[in-house]
Amino acid sequence: MKSTFIADLQPNQDATSIFLVQSKDIRQKRTGEPYLSLSLADRTGEIEAKMWDNVADVMDTFDRDDFVKAKGRVQVFQNRLQFTIHKLRRADESEVAFEDFFASSERDPEEMFAELRQMVSLVGNPHLKGLLEAVLDDQDIAERLRRAPAAKSVHHAYLGGLLEHVLSLCQLCRLAAGQYKFVDLDLLLAGAILHDIGKVYELAFRRSFHYTDDGQLLGHIVLGLRILDDKVRALPDFPPRLRNLIAHLIISHHGELEFGSPKIPLFAEAVLLHHLDNMDAKMEAVRALLRKDPLLEGCWTTYFQPLDRMLLKTDRYLRGEETSEAPPARPGSNAGGKPESAQTLSLFGEKLKGALEK
Repeated sequence: MKSTFIADLQPNQDATSIFLVQSKDIRQKRTGEPYLSLSLADRTGEIEAKMWDNVADVMDTFDRDDFVKAKGRVQVFQNRLQFTIHKLRRADESEVAFEDFFASSERDPEEMFAELRQMVSLVGNPHLKGLLEAVLDDQDIAERLRRAPAAKSVHHAYLGGLLEHVLSLCQLCRLAAGQYKFVDLDLLLAGAILHDIGKVYELAFRRSFHYTDDGQLLGHIVLGLRILDDKVRALPDFPPRLRNLIAHLIISHHGELEFGSPKIPLFAEAVLLHHLDNMDAKMEAVRALLRKDPLLEGCWTTYFQPLDRMLLKTDRYLRGEETSEAPPARPGSNAGGKPESAQTLSLFGEKLKGALEK
């Protein structure tokens, strides 16, 4: 197991540890010599890293998604931690415990899967119950579902994240159906359990989360329809119209055509499923940003593109902490959201800025 995790790093600390390289960029100093700009990660978070000296000796020995053993010093740059690397080498897989580098759900996957089984056992519609049991009885799907992330980066992006998201969504469905009595809870729950089931084949997760070939070519909606059709074929009495409703829940859950749904939601359960799914994803993104925001001081997080905003850290705000200047609503804009052309850099400007960072 790693002796030092990113979440434990403190300013002005010397540290030596193994990290997963999430991004690698070779840049030039004003002298023309190369330096490395890296993003390093483990299961507790990420940290920006720079290596200024002896870079030519190591820069071609590793790449993105490799493990490296790095020795250096933790410093503060622009209100966030930065790791200045003095020595670096590519780490062999025999030195690595993979569980140290993948964030995972705080819940036990077997416990979550048993809870999902219990949810299915309470479904009253025999056709829907049989379909859901057929999906969970598929050993390949079940094994993948215990480990799959719900997304590559935006929400529930950790091992077990998909199963955690599905269970959270099922709980929201139960609450919402209690408020909206005209909604068919069994149909809504079936949609919650199956809406993202294609992600078990869309995403791969060894060193970093990435799309499989099928995921790139088809996406989780098409893959989910494949699973649905495969299971329905083995259930000869399954009503065709009920199959169409489940298929619509899968293909419409993104809510809008521009967000990847082939159809917008066209019946009550589909509309509700979309909004509950969107809410659960957004709130998990909020939780993760507040928990892992890299800024060390101030009441505001960094700008987060998926939410198109920064977030107020209410605990710091209520304690009376102040920031000297309100952060921009998005990169390249002022607090009122108006573009500031002076903040927009050309490609040359970006490279020049990087060269002057030292």
